[in-house]
Amino acid sequence: MAIGRYVTDLDTGDVLGPVEYEISPFQVREYCHSVEMHQEYFQGTENQIAPPTLVHLEKLRLYRHACPAGTGPTARIHYEFDGDFHAFVPAGVPLRVTGTVADRSQKRGRDYVRMTIELRRAADGELLVTYRDTVILAFKQAEA
Repeated sequence: MAIGRYVTDLDTGDVLGPVEYEISPFQVREYCHSVEMHQEYFQGTENQIAPPTLVHLEKLRLYRHACPAGTGPTARIHYEFDGDFHAFVPAGVPLRVTGTVADRSQKRGRDYVRMTIELRRAADGELLVTYRDTVILAFKQAEA
């Protein structure tokens, strides 16, 4: 388990979460203003939903809770991601996010970590988003 360790210590099979929280309508509006998403369903006050790009923050939320020691001795590079959106993510509704490290591997001196994240409605467990994310934890440094 990754609790209390660095993000760079994550390994295959580690489970992060669950973390329960709520995305407030204010957070959604502010995020959407910053990325110029002015549609009513992001900016409105009734039936407001979070934009799909906001799901990337779930990984960071899991990191913060499961790995409070921080990123570790090397920086992460966000390499690629993919998501399936099963239902809208409503603002102002309790949510639960969990993550599993699906794979950690090395290729050409780089450490890759692939994680699968699920975002669910906390009240009934309805699956809202399945998110797959790959980061590069470290580069093999050439000696000067």
